[in-house]
Amino acid sequence: MSATGQSIKDIEEEIVQEFEVFDDWMDKYNYLIELSKDMPAIDNKFKTDEYLIRGCQSKVWLNASLEGDKVIFTADSDAIITKGIISLLIRILSHKTPDEIINTELSFVDRIGLKENLSPTRSNGLLSMIKQMKLYALAYKTKLNQTKQ
Repeated sequence: MSATGQSIKDIEEEIVQEFEVFDDWMDKYNYLIELSKDMPAIDNKFKTDEYLIRGCQSKVWLNASLEGDKVIFTADSDAIITKGIISLLIRILSHKTPDEIINTELSFVDRIGLKENLSPTRSNGLLSMIKQMKLYALAYKTKLNQTKQ
């Protein structure tokens, strides 16, 4: 089944299992780097200041669009580890409804030890990425509610 048909919890569980294979954090970092290589490229027209996530030390561009009632995310980063992190977030949150995105806890972050193994600036960047994705979802939820009225 494609990630688009899976629940957020199922995708998080897959990610946790993928990271359990690795014994140390260097291997996990290398896996993040591999994930970054597989992430679909964001359209260059979105690589502008307007799409930059504030609060990230490295540059992270994030775009969201609404297809039906699902939010689709694309992103890129100038830092390879950060790009791997945003690729995980996109894998989990893209093709989900605004409510699913807004209401998720993203427990995988703690379960794979991501937060405590990132530098404080990267950890802040992770929180900024999640916050921005949830803000996009909130905006689309509002838009969907207005079109129903």
